[in-house]
Amino acid sequence: MGNRDDRGLWFVDPRRLADMDEWHRQVEIIRREEPVLEVEVDGFEKFWAVTRHEDVFAIERDSRHWLNTSRVVLGPDAHHERMVARGMEPRSLVHLDGNVHNDVRHVVNDWFKPAAVKRRQPRIEQIADVFVERMRDLGGTCDFARDIAVPYTLRVIMDIYGVPEEDERLMLELTQGVFGAADPEFATSNDAGDQVLESVLKFVNYFNEMTIDRRACPADDLATVIANGQIDGCPMGDLEQLWLYIIVATAGHDTTSYGLAGGMEALITHPDELAKLRDDPELIGNATEEIIRWTSPVRHFMRYATDDTEVRGVKIAAGQRVYLSYPSANRDEDAFRDPMSFDIARPDTTNLLSFGVGAHFCLGAQFARREIRTMIGKLTDQLAHVDLAGPPRWSEGGLVSGVKHLPITYSWRPGR
Repeated sequence: MGNRDDRGLWFVDPRRLADMDEWHRQVEIIRREEPVLEVEVDGFEKFWAVTRHEDVFAIERDSRHWLNTSRVVLGPDAHHERMVARGMEPRSLVHLDGNVHNDVRHVVNDWFKPAAVKRRQPRIEQIADVFVERMRDLGGTCDFARDIAVPYTLRVIMDIYGVPEEDERLMLELTQGVFGAADPEFATSNDAGDQVLESVLKFVNYFNEMTIDRRACPADDLATVIANGQIDGCPMGDLEQLWLYIIVATAGHDTTSYGLAGGMEALITHPDELAKLRDDPELIGNATEEIIRWTSPVRHFMRYATDDTEVRGVKIAAGQRVYLSYPSANRDEDAFRDPMSFDIARPDTTNLLSFGVGAHFCLGAQFARREIRTMIGKLTDQLAHVDLAGPPRWSEGGLVSGVKHLPITYSWRPGR
């Protein structure tokens, strides 16, 4: 890990999230020795990294004393200032607080309720079958992350959205421009802040046209709901509407694709767990929860104190901020039995914090669960053999990241 002074880099440097095995080894030490770690790094306002499950849970639940604000995502201060200067201060659901957050969330909430998501299950099954067939066409080798997980999860959310299939490549490009700006593979600019801003401006153009279309020709899709959304009888504000489009279009597939790819990697590298799931398909629900705990694709959110307070005895002044580390909280030995083991029959998966808790609980949690459960269930039933064809590669991303390349070989069970 180096000297104690560089411990904060485990939360700031996206490159360190490209090796999650080492990340967990180092952050386990931090969680044990200094669970509320003061971090001071050039270019970033000081913050405290909160790594224990109990503390992350408590702060998440207390939305009165801990605010998200437009700076809920950690990044260089200069990048946020540039967005604000261009009139593009983030106003998505994850950036809003209080009644404003509730009002904007209410516009689309009905589409994400468990009963509504359940009604989409036949369509999710159909889309999953398309990508299982694609695996068959690829002849026994593929990059599961890029060839299957990414386009499958993208197709599901775009199908709900009403975005035509021919525009999916653009949606993926813009999503990677936002979430993958720190990863050299996805970078289109030498400056990550410039890339994010450019991607947001392209989203503006795309969704402005979509708004015009759906207001003129409403359809049974989520884009129509957002385009015609109202708060207290008045049209949504332009920024709130834009960022609602963006958060659904981006977070709706990127996090789930990383969860699915990481889940497949975990099952391959834990063959006893894969065999257990094959022998008892009823474990698929709990296995999905364990995959979501294990992969924790959302790496953090920030919260800002409204009053002088303390976290585990560390004094934090009003206006100062904490970094909530979800991967760390999901490996906390006080919340999970043998947390560093991947166990699809784990009895304590209900403690996972991958979706957050409280007012900002992930809107798309039910879709993510169904997408992962559906694809993993089909593959464990139909595959006779699956193994790595090369080392997995992880993305460099401070907010959302995971397995970006997963080369595998596989064969099919006769008659399946």
